[in-house]
Amino acid sequence: METKQPNTSLYRTVWRWHFYAGIIFAPLLIILAATGSIYLFKPQIEHLLYQDYQEVIQQGDKIPASQQIENVKKLYPDAVVTKYHPGDTASRSSEVSITANNESLTIFIDPYTGKSIGELNDEDRIMDKIEEIHGELMAGTLGDRIVELAACWAVVLIVSGLYLWYPKKKQGLSGVLFPRINKGKNTFRRDLHAVPAFWISAGMLFLIMTGLPWSGFWGSNFQSLATNSGSGYPPSIWSGSAPTSSIKTKDIADVPWAAENLDVPISDIQGFIPLSIDDVVTIANREGMHPSYSINIPNETDGVYTLSAFPPKAQDEATIHIDQYSGAVLADYRYDHYGLIGKIVAWGITLHKGTQFGLINQIISLLICLGIMLVAFSGFYLWWKRKPKKGLGAPKAPPIKNMKSFLTLLIGLGILFPLVGLSLIVVWLIDWLIIKRIPAVKKFLNS
Repeated sequence: METKQPNTSLYRTVWRWHFYAGIIFAPLLIILAATGSIYLFKPQIEHLLYQDYQEVIQQGDKIPASQQIENVKKLYPDAVVTKYHPGDTASRSSEVSITANNESLTIFIDPYTGKSIGELNDEDRIMDKIEEIHGELMAGTLGDRIVELAACWAVVLIVSGLYLWYPKKKQGLSGVLFPRINKGKNTFRRDLHAVPAFWISAGMLFLIMTGLPWSGFWGSNFQSLATNSGSGYPPSIWSGSAPTSSIKTKDIADVPWAAENLDVPISDIQGFIPLSIDDVVTIANREGMHPSYSINIPNETDGVYTLSAFPPKAQDEATIHIDQYSGAVLADYRYDHYGLIGKIVAWGITLHKGTQFGLINQIISLLICLGIMLVAFSGFYLWWKRKPKKGLGAPKAPPIKNMKSFLTLLIGLGILFPLVGLSLIVVWLIDWLIIKRIPAVKKFLNS
């Protein structure tokens, strides 16, 4: 026989909010988990897709980067070269990024012959599309806010779900740590949702919290708070006086999260001839940049060369600004310079992307993503089987005076996650202005 759930106001309140949050946000969580599962294996997938572009035969010494770029300019005389990425290994092609006819292209160059292997429009990169869906549903700023809202409300789902899962009376481990298969279909459906949800709750919360620093609203404010708190960037990263530029590094280059708000230095012109890209490569090697680094090439007279490395491991991250005339290293910002928050976020990002510990990291994150999809689908199935013919089947809303403790928790989450707070206000207004005033809607929602 199925154990009856306690019929308390708090329980019904938690169940009601869990129910509606699940109905609204579960489809989005499925999208995020599915795209995240694919993106975890970006290195392997891109290797399969672009193997002919990326792999070269090692034969003697590589030709200078300047000659590789010059060959690209001959092929695309009207293009502007924006970035150079030497191959990570001896058998990997170089990549030259250009802008031509309002399009961003990547040209793959054999570093031993200087010949072009092929070109790829950045708009056609499949994994970039997956990332765009994952981060903003391919809907720009609006999509970013929707994804952030779904992620924040997923925290509410986790907290409320754990409360509903927690056994209210002694019942052993069945129904708590593993599903009950001999207690009838209704009990099994409930356990198929609740038990896996418990097992993945910690991993799900981890993926949410490590993904939020990338979000446009919460992430940007958190990043500004992290940057502006304490003493800021350590003096050791600067060569000479700190820059006066108001431009942030994220405005000119893709750099690690902790360096995005780093002020960009200014090159001291003084009649010098611009530095050769070959010299910049020499400096990068001398400074011990991770082989994954890219060189962002300045197109302004006072701009700087910006070198950034996105290695698999957080501790190898680096961002360097180089004077384009003198070759002086104006700023050198590495993992060891990060504050505590910066280091935590750096590790969180590489763990989130599945690169920090290689294949085992990818597999664990994949299992969490698959678990999220299972929980979402099983929750929908549970509701579909339980719902009445009329109405949504939500628990009846208790009086507001009996919801104080849960409302306090929601307000706390609303302060921590402002978009949750804003959505709560919107829900309250809809409830007050529409639901409570239209009997049919009120009955349908069991309000």
